[in-house]
Amino acid sequence: MIGANGQIGTALMPVLQNVYGADHVIASDLFAPAPGNGIFEKLDATNANELAGIVKKYKVTQIYHLAAILSAKGEADPVWAWNLNMQTLLNVLETARAFDLQKVFVPSSIAVFGAHAQKEQTLQNTYLDPTTVYGVSKVASENWSVYYHKRFGMDIRSLRYPGVISYQSMPGGGTTDYAVDMYHKALANEDYVCYLTPDTRLPMIYMDDALRATISLMEAPAEQVKIRSSYNLAGLSFTPADLLQAIRVHFPDFKCSFLPDFRQSIADSWPGSIDDNEARKDWGWKPAFDLERMTTAMFSGLSSLLSKY
Repeated sequence: MIGANGQIGTALMPVLQNVYGADHVIASDLFAPAPGNGIFEKLDATNANELAGIVKKYKVTQIYHLAAILSAKGEADPVWAWNLNMQTLLNVLETARAFDLQKVFVPSSIAVFGAHAQKEQTLQNTYLDPTTVYGVSKVASENWSVYYHKRFGMDIRSLRYPGVISYQSMPGGGTTDYAVDMYHKALANEDYVCYLTPDTRLPMIYMDDALRATISLMEAPAEQVKIRSSYNLAGLSFTPADLLQAIRVHFPDFKCSFLPDFRQSIADSWPGSIDDNEARKDWGWKPAFDLERMTTAMFSGLSSLLSKY
């Protein structure tokens, strides 16, 4: 796994260890995580030789490529974000081709959508005109995945993740990270200033659902994987005002004000909800968490982490 210290990698690592065994999963990132979490290799994924060395050393058969510069962070330095996102992707694809790997997972995002996609129930096949360098790089990633599948017969699979909500790690620079921030602030008994307007509705997914979707897709027989760009994936959609109301069920005195910044324009370019019928039809996807259940799970998970550390 590349990018094991990120939001999704942190949560996905123990799931993969449970599926394949701890001694069969290699985590990699720029910095080592806490000790005792399985096999780890320090990796700069922009260095193709380093990546190839790890694949050869462990006889790797699959790669989960989770390293990327996200939407809000990428806008601070678009050229750097593009170069990193593209170079790491091409290194992964070329290494996978050279070593004839069985499967590659390269996630995409709702950031691929822009102003010309329908706002609600955005279809699988629609306009992709992103407004951020992150979205532009993910559209390119989807096209590269299709190219390598058609040209070289490689088994590359992908999901267009909505905003992922989790307690296992801190937010990593995405536009939808306000939701995770709100949970943290409420539990700490602190006020929160949201950078989006209260009525900004966006597609989200709880981490448990995101992980289950990822494993379900990767374990599906190849003939069931009909889409080789990236599957639409939906969990739930809500606004900051909806989330505030859900949090106040647990913390009635929690206060949140709203002061939109540059991230508002990014959010405004994205859909409010996603049509994921292709994923449901092809490999049986169905989300399990609504806003109420997710909120309960978030506070339970965060409380457990705080008591542990």
